Amino acid sequence: MMYDERFVTPMRQELTQLGVEELRTAAEVDAKLKGQPGTALVVVNSVCGCAARNARPAVAAALQHAARPDHLYTVFAGQDADATRQARSYFTGYAPSSPQIAMFKDGRIVFMLERHQIEGRSAEEIAVDMAAAFDKYCAKETAAA
Repeated sequence: MMYDERFVTPMRQELTQLGVEELRTAAEVDAKLKGQPGTALVVVNSVCGCAARNARPAVAAALQHAARPDHLYTVFAGQDADATRQARSYFTGYAPSSPQIAMFKDGRIVFMLERHQIEGRSAEEIAVDMAAAFDKYCAKETAAA
């Protein structure tokens, strides 16, 4: 279902104002995710209540963490269908859900929060899970002195 863009724009902006790059076509998704070196966070945004109450605030909180992914992307389920379908094609082993938060390292999926892990949990709890994944996969290697 397509929603009026005027209704969806503020939901998009909750992430883009944090520096998360919106991918609106399948080609944009491929350009950013295919063989991408480093770490990338991909947020499947949605109009649902758990995206508003839990997922987007959790992303905002997690991005305050010291370690963070090199790249931040979002697709909007129910609006940018081709981009969302293409992003989910990279989520090997996971069923589609909205919202959904994935992290890649060197083009390989290493972390996933699905709707059932977002719904009914506080943004703070979700942000803690994300920060732990950031520490595990995004911490910069430091050269031994």
